[in-house]
Amino acid sequence: MDAQSRGRAGDIDPADQWVFDPETGDYKLLPPSPTTRPSPSPRSSAPSGTPASRSAGRRAASPHGEVPRQRRRRTEDGGAAEGGAAKGGAAKDGAADGGKPAGRAAARQAAGAAGGRAAARQAAGGRAAARRKARPKKSVKKKVLLWTGGVTAFAVTGTAIATYLVYEHFNGNIDTVDVGSASEGGFGSDGPLNILLIGTDKRTGKGNEGYGDKDSPGHADTTFLFHVSADRTNATVMSIPRDLKTDIPDCPTRQEDGSTRVIPGSQDVRFNTSLGQEGRDPGCTMRTVSELTGLDIHHFMMADFNAVKTLTSAVGGVPVCLEKPVDDPKSKLKLPAGESIVEGEQALAFVRTRHAFGNESDLDRIKVQQQFLSSMIRQFKSNDTLTDPGKLWDLAEAATSALTVDTGIGTIKKLSDLGKELSGIKTKNISFLTLPVIDNPAEEVKATVVPDPSKAPQLFAMLREDVSLTEVEKKEKAAKDKAKKEQEALLKGERAAASDVRVEVLNGGEIAGAAQTTLTWLQNTQNVLKSSNGGNAPRRLARTTLEYAPNQADQARKLADIMGLPASALKPGTEDAQALEPMVLTLGADFDEAGVPIAAPSKAPEDLVKVEADKKICAK
Repeated sequence: MDAQSRGRAGDIDPADQWVFDPETGDYKLLPPSPTTRPSPSPRSSAPSGTPASRSAGRRAASPHGEVPRQRRRRTEDGGAAEGGAAKGGAAKDGAADGGKPAGRAAARQAAGAAGGRAAARQAAGGRAAARRKARPKKSVKKKVLLWTGGVTAFAVTGTAIATYLVYEHFNGNIDTVDVGSASEGGFGSDGPLNILLIGTDKRTGKGNEGYGDKDSPGHADTTFLFHVSADRTNATVMSIPRDLKTDIPDCPTRQEDGSTRVIPGSQDVRFNTSLGQEGRDPGCTMRTVSELTGLDIHHFMMADFNAVKTLTSAVGGVPVCLEKPVDDPKSKLKLPAGESIVEGEQALAFVRTRHAFGNESDLDRIKVQQQFLSSMIRQFKSNDTLTDPGKLWDLAEAATSALTVDTGIGTIKKLSDLGKELSGIKTKNISFLTLPVIDNPAEEVKATVVPDPSKAPQLFAMLREDVSLTEVEKKEKAAKDKAKKEQEALLKGERAAASDVRVEVLNGGEIAGAAQTTLTWLQNTQNVLKSSNGGNAPRRLARTTLEYAPNQADQARKLADIMGLPASALKPGTEDAQALEPMVLTLGADFDEAGVPIAAPSKAPEDLVKVEADKKICAK
């Protein structure tokens, strides 16, 4: 048999043809060499490595005549050992020595046994090498890499599965409403962001049976318009009184079967009926606020009584401050003077009570709610809620379970993205205020309010023009921008007499007949007699514009004063106008009505009460 089989080739042990290469970690076959026969051992007639010598070795190595199996498999290099055991092993050694001390005989016996074991290992190694190429040992480094890779793969897979389960869990908590075209644009855009926060009086949830009107379908009991600036550095939060008299427009609502039902609008009704009444959904409230303010409302978030209870508990309570002790049997609010921490039922009682503060009106309750919300924002920012995994889980669980939102932000990812957009706003740059109102002049017994005719339009204009109510560094820098200064310079200079102003009025806004009503107002009250109606503009405009020639600049300044136009509305041409050629005034979507300034004021209306989120104020 040749050296690749179980025998020998040319009396060369197969194990001697394979050697271990430490550089590659593999065994390699030696190149062919001349075959030589080994000399017989002086103490044995059987060559080393033959069946006879292997048998003698095995008998010497074990009292039972067998080499232990695990020892026969431990050969690594397959090399032949010198001094193979002779026939007879220790017994022959003892006889030859003629009764010499047993220690020496034992030593020879041990040597013979060792030789036998070496021979056994040599033969076993030779056979293994002949049958197959030996597999190299993996280095420690490779083992570590394999182990690390396996653990990493397991961890990544496990984390991905856990993340998916958490995502699905919280996604399943969120209720959404498709409000159709009432929600357009939104976060991720370059402009301002307007979100309507609605608190309903619907008695949903365990333990809420004793609150509110048991038959209420869920009206807009508490409503905040959350306006975030385009640069995301500041926010204005405007409360809208539930007893405000306003008009509610027609409202398309999505039904359970997928069809759309248009709910007819109502005129001169309470604002809170924009939700729930006659089946109106949050999209109807969004449309109502948009009609009222002239702002696009991008999203809504709606919460019930449970939201206040669960969210305040999730953040570990909200600090509130009272100038005097309160014991209101109707809301069951009982608190000492000074600062207290409220959560759960007590927090809900705090924001619902009307008889504990001020003149017990809804307007005084709004002030308390603004102070509460300011404190809650500070609580989010100041404690470890957003870094503690346990608290963060509780907060996410409470928020997603309590909120109903529009489909545009109806997933965990979208809500998370929205949160990231808003996270950079500092509390000192968040202002709370209430829509300026006056008592309803049509009522003898004052139960409702209407927008203040002078202050409300100013505030709405500021929100539309994204003017901040707080001192924000970026806003101050923007005001010094060169281009803006150059535009504002157009308003500086001489003014023509109103009777010399020649203008054609076009309607490019949303209000039908706006050009004619403006023309009538200009001629009858402002003495702008050289004005004419140009009808509808070729296209819709978001902002009102006044186009004029360089030689009409004095007329343009006068008309800007009359109409209350901002500097940005002035669009000067490059060539002088011919005689009798009029300027062109195109009314845009920002136009409300004749006599209402289009320009946003540079500061808030006088006596406007506001609360800044970074200030601690005690309720009176």
